[in-house]
Amino acid sequence: MERQYKHLDAEERGVILAEHRRGSSLRQIGRLLGRHHSTIGLELFRGAMLGGYDPEVARQARDAARRRSGRQRKLVPEAPFYDWVRNSLVHWCWSPEQIAARLRRMHPDDPARRVSHETIYAAIHAQPRCGFKALMIEALWQAKPKRGTRRTTLAGSAMAEETLRIIHRPEVIEARLVPGHWEGEMIKGAYNRSEVGTVVERKTRFVILSRMRGCTASAALEGFSRQMKRLPVALRRSMTYDRGSDPLMVCEQTTAEQGMACHSKLARRLKIDIWFCDPHAPWQRGSNENTNGLRRYD
Repeated sequence: MERQYKHLDAEERGVILAEHRRGSSLRQIGRLLGRHHSTIGLELFRGAMLGGYDPEVARQARDAARRRSGRQRKLVPEAPFYDWVRNSLVHWCWSPEQIAARLRRMHPDDPARRVSHETIYAAIHAQPRCGFKALMIEALWQAKPKRGTRRTTLAGSAMAEETLRIIHRPEVIEARLVPGHWEGEMIKGAYNRSEVGTVVERKTRFVILSRMRGCTASAALEGFSRQMKRLPVALRRSMTYDRGSDPLMVCEQTTAEQGMACHSKLARRLKIDIWFCDPHAPWQRGSNENTNGLRRYD
């Protein structure tokens, strides 16, 4: 295993000072400390004074170089647009994506006054632990205390037939050329006391909410059927659904073949094609995920 580099410490600087005064060469000092001779030369250069090598001056020069290294953060309290970004997030309830887009429109020719939404997220989570950090996180549409946390559900265990995977979905659905193609999911309320089915039309972004009478397969089947049957047949072409521990996928049955019967019944009732996303790929239902985030925020 390759050895990781370690900066010189105070004891090593003391040895360098003593050996340098004795007139030892760079290679001799390097062999004594187990360091490369170029490291010793750089250290002597950093601490060079009129009276010779000064370990404290070398340490301060090293610390200053470390502070200058790396990419500097753009969104800091000293930045001219920091207060505007903070107010947009906390008081106006804008998302980081909306804030970044507005900054691009406000300053199209000045990159120094623009930041990406990822920079805003990083600045929020880099705040010290205090009430203001909690306030900023709470202002996010999905107030996660940490970034990158994943659900530990049965999303990977729910099996879908190969022919129903989103990779086989026709191109006309992906292009959003005609209405009638939907994205759907089932979401739960606070403390799992309520369940709502959401479907979003991909072209028009029209939203339908279906209240579920429970979290069972039959409740999901009846809820989606009741609301979607109100639509004209021409507007019921396909539905792209979440592939996870959802009643339409898992049901109350124990085998994968029995579990698939739920979405098959829905397809027959509505005369609609149903496609399933890949596991842990919510961006494949981007319109529906964004709508669900807005509904939770409300």
